[in-house]
Amino acid sequence: MRIIIVDDDKLVCDSLKIILGAQPGIEVVGLGSSGDDAVRLFREIAPDVALLDIQMPGRDGLSAAREILAEDPAARVVFLTTFSDDEYIVAALKLGARGYLIKTDVRAIPPALTQVMEGKRVLEGKPADSVDFSVGVEEAESHERTGAFVALTDREFEVVRLIAEGLDNKEIAATAYMGEGTVRNHISSILAKLGLRNRTQIAIAYLKA
Repeated sequence: MRIIIVDDDKLVCDSLKIILGAQPGIEVVGLGSSGDDAVRLFREIAPDVALLDIQMPGRDGLSAAREILAEDPAARVVFLTTFSDDEYIVAALKLGARGYLIKTDVRAIPPALTQVMEGKRVLEGKPADSVDFSVGVEEAESHERTGAFVALTDREFEVVRLIAEGLDNKEIAATAYMGEGTVRNHISSILAKLGLRNRTQIAIAYLKA
């Protein structure tokens, strides 16, 4: 498979090029450091997979993926993330990205890319085909509070629904008429009650319900 890697950290790019390029069946055909680079490389090279960092100075990976997927809905875009990127990941997946991989878990990247080439969606290196992140607002609002979600308050469940819609904390605060600090507190409570690690897992649990 032919892949491009776009990350504003040159060390990450160079390291991944060496590690992935040494894998049988993987060829790194382009490197970039910005969202603009990602769009340009995708147009020029038409890689099998685009590995994009989410947060980059200037144009970020989310914006680049939006343009790439608008031009080619079948594009295989996979995000490289850190756990601090949780606020962006659900929105990225709703765009049509094929998944996300943790930058520091290098060993999980090659097999995950193979799964992507097989048409699967990968989250932290694990397949997640049963999750439909394209669910619309009306469908999300129709979800009933069942299973573990019954332990949540009305406001907490509202935050869960908005997370599943791909809203970040600022957007949730504006939509639900609460402060961003309150949103963060609700998310912390939700994670504790549901035994989850991050907001992406909250969205997955909600969309699987």
